[in-house]
Amino acid sequence: MIALIFISLIGSLVAHRVALYAGKAGPWLVALLPAFLFFSFLGHAGAIGTGEVIFERIDWVPSLGIGLGVRLDGFSLLFTLLITGIGTLVTLYAGAYFAEYPAKKRAMFLFFIILFMSAMLGTVLADDLIMMFVFWEMTSVTSFMLIGFEATKPEARKAALQSLLVTAGGGLSLFAGILLIGMTLGTFSLSEVALRADELVASPYLAAIIVLILGGAFTKSAQFPFHFWLPNAMAAPTPASAYLHSATMVKLGVYLLARFDSIFASVPAFGLTLVAFGSATMLIAAFLALRAIGYKGVLAQSTVASLGILVMLIGLDGYVASVATVGFILTHALYKAALFFCAGTAIHATGITRLRGLGGLARFLPFTAAAAALASLSMAGLPPFIGFISKEYLFEAQLESSMNWIPVLVAVLVNAVMVAVAGAVSLKPFFFNRERIESVKHGETLGLLVGPLILATLGTLFGIAPWLVAQSLVQPAASALYGSPIDVSFSLWHGLTPMLALSALVVALGTAIVVYWDRLHIALRRMRWPDRLLGDKGYHAVFDGVIGAANGSTRFFQNGDQRRYTLIVAIATIALIGWAYFRSGGNFAILATGGPILIAPTALLILAVAGAVAAARTQSLITAVVAVGIVGYVSALLFLMNGAPDLALTQFSVETLVVVVIMAVLVRLPTYAPSTRTAGERRIDIGVSAAFALLVFVGLATMTAEPLDMRLTEFFSQRSLTEAYGHNVVNVVIVDFRALDTLGEIAVVGFATLAVWGLLRRRRPANATLARKG
Repeated sequence: MIALIFISLIGSLVAHRVALYAGKAGPWLVALLPAFLFFSFLGHAGAIGTGEVIFERIDWVPSLGIGLGVRLDGFSLLFTLLITGIGTLVTLYAGAYFAEYPAKKRAMFLFFIILFMSAMLGTVLADDLIMMFVFWEMTSVTSFMLIGFEATKPEARKAALQSLLVTAGGGLSLFAGILLIGMTLGTFSLSEVALRADELVASPYLAAIIVLILGGAFTKSAQFPFHFWLPNAMAAPTPASAYLHSATMVKLGVYLLARFDSIFASVPAFGLTLVAFGSATMLIAAFLALRAIGYKGVLAQSTVASLGILVMLIGLDGYVASVATVGFILTHALYKAALFFCAGTAIHATGITRLRGLGGLARFLPFTAAAAALASLSMAGLPPFIGFISKEYLFEAQLESSMNWIPVLVAVLVNAVMVAVAGAVSLKPFFFNRERIESVKHGETLGLLVGPLILATLGTLFGIAPWLVAQSLVQPAASALYGSPIDVSFSLWHGLTPMLALSALVVALGTAIVVYWDRLHIALRRMRWPDRLLGDKGYHAVFDGVIGAANGSTRFFQNGDQRRYTLIVAIATIALIGWAYFRSGGNFAILATGGPILIAPTALLILAVAGAVAAARTQSLITAVVAVGIVGYVSALLFLMNGAPDLALTQFSVETLVVVVIMAVLVRLPTYAPSTRTAGERRIDIGVSAAFALLVFVGLATMTAEPLDMRLTEFFSQRSLTEAYGHNVVNVVIVDFRALDTLGEIAVVGFATLAVWGLLRRRRPANATLARKG
């Protein structure tokens, strides 16, 4: 499994080169990679169907217990097949969709698609939470590139940034939750976390962990109140929309919640929260779907509603909910990706994005119209399509759950709207709209047809012959989700049941909505409050507030006044160190212990104080440099007197270099500098300086009063010869034990030398240089 992830990652680079140089055959050659991965994962279906779970692990950061651990069970197998299977079709569709684009841009899109597929595979296969998070964030970054692929369009750039900020912010929330899990259990293995679920539930961090994980999942799967970013992301090219926003990325949040559902099964609030937020998301998205204008916008809102259905199903108890969740994930991926393909072809052929502006396209795009009709029938939940089976399980899961009747009512209303959306997106643009298209820019090509026809046909085939996926795919995935083996009777007919009656009611309501679609749409568009309350105005308010705060702080802190910068740093340093000293219970009585007065150090210190005062008082720049140099040389002498000749030599060298460099610079500057501070500023500076000096004095006095710890000295003395083969302990410490530190110091000196050379080297006047060239 790990090898397949690396093959996919490396394959993205190869795919770029192939697509760049292989011409029209490039997309077909690139599609071989996801097709190979699809059949590779499909080859494990037999073993997974018997209940086997495949584990692999490679240590990554052993000291932290982090590894590249993967797990392939029924649920992850379902996702890997959807990711690679639909990824193959998206690759072919993208090749035809971008046929008129330059080869370089087409190759870049295919590179991002394959890279995104790799990130998705890594996320759903990961058994290590840190590994999962890395790939999780990789999906956010690659989706940002895909949504903003049409970089010349302002709406694409804006939507890409919004999606990145929302999903990456949720990623930080998820990461915090993962760290708390690691702190609590001492492991990041998802399998081990599931086995020790009772310990996690008993943790005092439980509430925080649940909230943080929900934050990551809700942002990724566009749940209320983060539902707004997904419809805006329809600025992405259609191949990206079909892949990211219907079949794969937006289901990552659902995948995460499903994995943690069994872990938090004993926490009643977890399931209740999922049902509440899922239901709210369903209602809001269904309402906004009736108001949506764009063809892809209607599909996007229905996707948000479908994600809400999945979140609600995960929150329900009982094994039927697991079957319904798996069945709906499969069904939704098939029909929604197909409908996005069909929408993209219609928009690409006409240049019209508004749903009401399209009509009569079946004359020009007959196979696309057929695929849209089949996919819509599955979306509407009509027999003999797989959508009918999944809808039956949806209602059965709600009826058998311990929840009350409210989820059932919400599901009926929302699914009725989904029936209406299915009718609107297939009938209106291709058959029965008032606006009839008289010509199109291009007809149907093989690349544009392969994806929607295959997906729509599979939705029909799996409905007629559900046994093709029941035992090999649905049953293992549902068992993995439920946590124990379950029997799945995934069939088209279950008899005259309450679920059938609810399905009939949904179809009847949906048909009525389709008939009055235009009137209802116009009436809802006249309302202004949904834009204020249900749109992204809250996001923009927060975004603008953050930008305003950043601008305000920049104006205050970065105002070009060096004195203010230094003052803020000094005050912050004093406050932090002082707080730490008092918090640690600093012993001030030690300052009164006293001791003998040493003549030589005292004289040197008096000289240093005199230099410091002179540097602060004088307006002569040369005098100030000399005075500061005196302080530095005194420090070097103190090092020398206290047994640190290496430090003393370094200090002498640095002070000499600094004095020489500054003197060389001052040759080109005025000798005297006028005062730039007011009397009040001087008094503040004196107070801050005195406080800093007192803090340093107290700290040094406290440290020197403590018994000298000789452990490091003894360590270096004992190890210098035996491990570094050096008799000079100081040299061994500098060159061996602190080699990287020394390398850094050398680098600093080297960069400083280059800077000095740049300042002091002679420059020829421009006219002299031109004269020589002449």
